[in-house]
Amino acid sequence: QVQLVESGGGLVQAGGSLRLSCAASGRTFSRYTLGWFRQAPGNEREFVAAIRWSGGSTYYTDSVKGRFTISRDNANNTVALQMSSLKPEDTAVYYCAATNRIALTTIPGNYNYWGQGTQVTVSS
Repeated sequence: QVQLVESGGGLVQAGGSLRLSCAASGRTFSRYTLGWFRQAPGNEREFVAAIRWSGGSTYYTDSVKGRFTISRDNANNTVALQMSSLKPEDTAVYYCAATNRIALTTIPGNYNYWGQGTQVTVSS
């Protein structure tokens, strides 16, 4: 069992920055892929970014490329999402997720473990 706990959400003005963090506890898997997803009211959960736990390969959805950066700290079992140049359309609940699939995946159903989510609100 893996437990994931997100932190760092909040309210920010458009153009601002936020850093989300996700701490993993319990059974850790050095070869797991970690991802960030988001869900706005009335929308389906959508992929934001993913990183392989080993190797550092990353992948982003097009709408956040150049603005968001995913990173991981294996020693502390954490993954972060640095968000810059935030837009009102980035407003959503952001979820951290983990999968035992080695390959990067953007499909929510491929992730085995989920955090409780953290709210990000970007005002215009």
